[in-house]
Amino acid sequence: MLVPHKVCSQMSTLLLVFSLPMFAVSSQERNVGSHTNSNIDAHKVSSRLLFEITLHGFLLWVSLGLLMPLGVLVIRMSKGEESGRKLKIYFRAHAILQMLSVLLATGGAIMSIKNFSNSFNNHHQRIGLVLYGMIWLQALAGFLRPLRRSKGRFPWFFGHWALGTTVSLLGVINIYSGLLAYSEKTSRSIRLWVILFTVEVSFFSFFYLLQDKLEYIQKQGVVLGNEPSRPIDQTASHNVKEES
Repeated sequence: MLVPHKVCSQMSTLLLVFSLPMFAVSSQERNVGSHTNSNIDAHKVSSRLLFEITLHGFLLWVSLGLLMPLGVLVIRMSKGEESGRKLKIYFRAHAILQMLSVLLATGGAIMSIKNFSNSFNNHHQRIGLVLYGMIWLQALAGFLRPLRRSKGRFPWFFGHWALGTTVSLLGVINIYSGLLAYSEKTSRSIRLWVILFTVEVSFFSFFYLLQDKLEYIQKQGVVLGNEPSRPIDQTASHNVKEES
């Protein structure tokens, strides 16, 4: 039996995301081990720079690791809603979450350009630069969305979905690479932060996949805790009445 392409794509994405924590932790251990015999003072940073690095990471985590995934989940909850008040609530919540995400990511970008040495010689800085451009492109696409059932709706929807999925995936990857860069810069352990972020990503991924099956589960009576009652055999009921 062939596995649908959609399931293969989702599973490969999840495997890629969940392999990143092990890579980040193992890379940190290798880096700590390689610097054991070197001058540790070279890795110390000033308290001001440490604060700026931490704030930059916090802004990008809230933007790409929290608000943007929440916005994706909210708009997916509107699936099946053609019109009405619920659809407007879902859409406005999605728009607010995504705009807040864009503003926080922009603040983090300004901080990195202003305060950090950006030679773009590592994956974290290169992915970050691509992300900044893609985030604003996605926001612009959101403002230029065509009306439903119009000719340009399908290509716009596909492009908006593809770009949003790419931004979300790259955002998760760059948070892990940012944690690794933080560890290399400060020689501090990131194991706890990797574990906490992995738990968060796992929850979002589970809820994202659950939404595809939630309607089916509800129809099976699993969510409500009872099974749908069996239809009464009308023929048998009619015969009983005649006999009586």
